[in-house]
Amino acid sequence: MRIEKNTLTQRQSRAKLRQEDAENFAISALAHIAGDDERLQRFLAVTGIDPANLRSEAGKPGFVSGVLDYLCSDEALLVGFAAEQGVSPESVVAAQALLAPPASEDW
Repeated sequence: MRIEKNTLTQRQSRAKLRQEDAENFAISALAHIAGDDERLQRFLAVTGIDPANLRSEAGKPGFVSGVLDYLCSDEALLVGFAAEQGVSPESVVAAQALLAPPASEDW
């Protein structure tokens, strides 16, 4: 079976869009967390990020995945964020799964 180049490009575009959507969820999630001092303080405490370094940490690989990991680990936070965004919690979990680094096969 031959795959047309346009079909492959369309698939790649859809995959990239999903990646971008997942990253946008993470950015929105960080804004949601930062929008409440108590949520932000807990996030900083759990992650060990210094408030002064938050901006520089945000640019590091894996940060957006970590934000969604954190969000998805707290059901109330996840449900509140999803409601604020007008999406299902499952869509946020799917975004987190998309951004998650591949599992290591080394134990």
